[in-house]
Amino acid sequence: MVAWSPQLQLPTCGFEYSRRIWGRRAPRLPIVCSSSQSNLQNGGDKPPHRARCEGENVILVERYGNGTAKRFIVDDDFQVRTFLEENKPTCNKSQETQFSNTFLYSVPDVIKDFILPAGFPGSVSDDYLQYMLLQFPTNVTAWICHTLVTSSLLKAVGIGSFSGSAAAASAAAIRWVAKDGIGAVGCLFIGGRFGNIFDDDPKQWRLYADFIGSAGSIFDLTTPLYPAYFLPLASVGNLAKAIARGLKDPSFRVIQNHFAISGNLGEVAAKEEVWEVVAQLLGLALGILILDTPGLVRSYPVLAITWLGVRLLHLWLRYQSLSVLQFDTINLKRARILVKSHVLHSTVPGYVDCNREENILLWQRFMKPRIVFGVPLEGFMGGERSVSMLKSLLKLYEKEKYILVVNQQEIEFEVFVSFKVGATSVSVLRSVWQTYWLHEHGKGIDNAFDQLATSLSELENSFGDFIQQLHQTGWDTNEINLKVPKEITIDELGPV
Repeated sequence: MVAWSPQLQLPTCGFEYSRRIWGRRAPRLPIVCSSSQSNLQNGGDKPPHRARCEGENVILVERYGNGTAKRFIVDDDFQVRTFLEENKPTCNKSQETQFSNTFLYSVPDVIKDFILPAGFPGSVSDDYLQYMLLQFPTNVTAWICHTLVTSSLLKAVGIGSFSGSAAAASAAAIRWVAKDGIGAVGCLFIGGRFGNIFDDDPKQWRLYADFIGSAGSIFDLTTPLYPAYFLPLASVGNLAKAIARGLKDPSFRVIQNHFAISGNLGEVAAKEEVWEVVAQLLGLALGILILDTPGLVRSYPVLAITWLGVRLLHLWLRYQSLSVLQFDTINLKRARILVKSHVLHSTVPGYVDCNREENILLWQRFMKPRIVFGVPLEGFMGGERSVSMLKSLLKLYEKEKYILVVNQQEIEFEVFVSFKVGATSVSVLRSVWQTYWLHEHGKGIDNAFDQLATSLSELENSFGDFIQQLHQTGWDTNEINLKVPKEITIDELGPV
């Protein structure tokens, strides 16, 4: 293992910078400098060994998801300076890809991130975009029909008529559809902003969906108390329930895919519908019996208490049903359990025991030790832009597809990870393993750089055994749901 004597100093301002930019995209800035050999300009798949910008050495490029790139350049004083430049998409040969590139270039980044899957177009099939562009007007016409049918239904129950006060029926239909429209904003927000979270932890988001749906039902339950505010209360309730649907449907599709081990996803979905309809009919029958109970309809407090009791039972049953799921794929929660067991005891639990230990309710950002993925390289360096510090980090992690440092300024243990171009889910898993080794064994090493060097040596010696034990205990190592953040990646161009 490579050994170095210099102390790795990580200034506080560097980590404050990383927190400020965390979750944001790099700005779209004009080209500050250019290079005839630059991979950003020629669109090549392989980066050049060395590029020059204004006669200076470009040692690496930090690429952002919106096409902007930051070049790290060594000046004559052996200090590291940075320049931002913009990248434009290149044209490929296939007609579908050219159509996609033209569409992408004409749409703002914020909208692209909102309506398209992460990693588009490489993350989906070639016919995805054309299908969605034709599907969109199809859904528009469907909702126009829904609005007209709603007006007819309201007229049928006595709110206006075709020969009478048609305006009253139309006004009622507009209010009712507006309520649905406000609720639909919830699905729009969830699908656009959080579409990439469901594959990782469907159990958690399916349970959160029921919590949010329960909160939405409370607003519906209060409408008899404030009939004058029916529309705002019902709209807020619909919004919450729409958010719940936005979380529930994608999560359950992942769960259905887990059930369909024979490739029979359609049949599994159809049979689930049978179970759902039978449960719906039984629930409606029991609900009607409860409403027929003398005194219940006339007493709002009794009705509210009955609803609360049934709802709490519903949430408990939902938690129990999700707890029995046994995923043999590795997400971040299960990876933490597996890695911790291997670091402490040199063994890994099987997927049955691991799923039983997994905490469905716990949000990953509150898990210890804390790991922050996708931190920009300047977050590591802070105010120190010396070549020696950057060279030490790059040399130390030359065999890895990521760079990891420990935040020495925090009382609680915390690490920051930045990924290189070509990093995979295995790279994320290796960074998690190194994190837990540092958390459990790195406290006895005073020098921060020695901590990292020793942990990498242990990673190199033990990770193969870790993977082998995963195979032996039944884990599907081909399905590691540890996503590499695409917002920021490091591209090494050559030695300093």
